[in-house]
Amino acid sequence: MASSIKSSKETFRTVKTILVSQPKPERSPYYHLEQKWDVKIDWRQFIHVEAVTEKEFRKNRLRPDEFTAIIFTSKLSIEHFFRLCEEMRVKMSMQTKYFCLTEAIANYLQKFIIYRKRKVFVGVRKIEDLKNSFTKHKGEKFLLPCSNLGAKEVVSFLKENELDYKEAMMYRTVASDLSDLSDVTYDVLVFFSPLGIESLYENFPDFKQNNTRLAIFGNSTNKAVVEKGLTANILAPTPESPSMSMALENYLKKSNK
Repeated sequence: MASSIKSSKETFRTVKTILVSQPKPERSPYYHLEQKWDVKIDWRQFIHVEAVTEKEFRKNRLRPDEFTAIIFTSKLSIEHFFRLCEEMRVKMSMQTKYFCLTEAIANYLQKFIIYRKRKVFVGVRKIEDLKNSFTKHKGEKFLLPCSNLGAKEVVSFLKENELDYKEAMMYRTVASDLSDLSDVTYDVLVFFSPLGIESLYENFPDFKQNNTRLAIFGNSTNKAVVEKGLTANILAPTPESPSMSMALENYLKKSNK
């Protein structure tokens, strides 16, 4: 990843303004950067989640209570699954089994069901962590609530293991309207996902990088930058900069010295 950073004097021009493509948090190490380096940091959500309506969902001719097991890949998938159940007046059986990718997701599930370990199966991080549980319950009929982006790794796993499943899009991740930023320029734009880059071009199809520096988190986001012919000037995670705030600080040490 580091090889994609252009090493030139121009790369380290002074930074006065930074736009982070995320909602503003209550606490953040970025606030320390503002004070220490005399920079102005703004926050703006480049993407947001929209609910699939009950009317839209019914077009799939799927009912959640027709399935004996549900696979949750995120807290959002839990929220929208139970939202649709409520809107459709569907009551899930007490015998329904739930497969959660992580412990954090499983803990969040407790807000919506009476939690019993015998019917909740928890992974560590990836779908493969649950392989033994899926093998023991191969006869179940699985429902995978997901967004418009799908869940490719999970679907591949389910196919490989010949499990009976259906995907169900219950929410969408879409580009936010950024039209009010059209006359605003920033020295640094910070991105954490390929969707953020897509949103940038959806809002500003003629975007030119010029002197704007791009701070990019993750390989997939970096790939999206390269595909657009842009230059990633600040990269994380790296051995020197495991977090984006550290990557920005290391850059500011050179640009704002």
